[in-house]
Amino acid sequence: MDRKIELSMQIEDNKKSAGEPGTVKSATRVLDLFEFLGRWDSEKTHTEIAEELRIPKSSLTQLLKTLVQREYLTYVPAAKGYGLGPAVAKLAKHLRDGNDIVAVAEGVLPWVMSETGESCALNFIKGDKSEVVACAISPRRLLYHMRLGDTAPLYATSGGKALLAYLPPEMLEDYLGRVVFEKITSQTIDSVPALVAELEKVRSEKVAFVVEEFTTGIAGVARPILSTTGFPIASLNIAMPLARFDNRMRENCISTLGKAVANIQERLHKATR
Repeated sequence: MDRKIELSMQIEDNKKSAGEPGTVKSATRVLDLFEFLGRWDSEKTHTEIAEELRIPKSSLTQLLKTLVQREYLTYVPAAKGYGLGPAVAKLAKHLRDGNDIVAVAEGVLPWVMSETGESCALNFIKGDKSEVVACAISPRRLLYHMRLGDTAPLYATSGGKALLAYLPPEMLEDYLGRVVFEKITSQTIDSVPALVAELEKVRSEKVAFVVEEFTTGIAGVARPILSTTGFPIASLNIAMPLARFDNRMRENCISTLGKAVANIQERLHKATR
């Protein structure tokens, strides 16, 4: 590409970005690049990308290098071109798995509720919180209400602890390095050492418990739902008034959740074969 043309493109690009409040030039370029490669579903050379997206070659070189290093793009020597990489596929799979698991769990949650008589929910990680993405509510007069979209700190609920316990070490270390504990009730965990000890117990027993750590008078039990690689894609929890959380109910919850999680994981794994 002629140097004068490249400089002209750079000036025009700068003007365009300056005239669009709220846009970030580098982010826009990355998204345009993903859409371009995804649209054609084939490798494109450095020159083809530069000309199509009107990105100066000097800027494009570093952008492509960074995206290849992070595996969002792959370089194919035979074609001398770039294509979408495994990191993009991983993100897409994560979204698909999330949609699949909600659909599967919606058929299992009513059974969990009927077996235990208590409210239950499917939870996803959302930032540093757990979020209810599906639920079945107990028909009893005294119950714990869970609603779609409800969020809670990961450290304070059974569903959140089940998710935290199975995070990859680097993700858990990152979380523990920034978490700020709020003393929601007198029983809420309020230190990293206490949480680490609790998570080790969760991994050992494959089940998480809370007793009045998020809501006074409420107990919770949860199990993680793991991907084929062991990543915690969701958790399944049961919550109930503490007055009904005796040893018999505890064992019933553990058993019921074990069967429910096994059923969900089996159906998910079959769907991905």
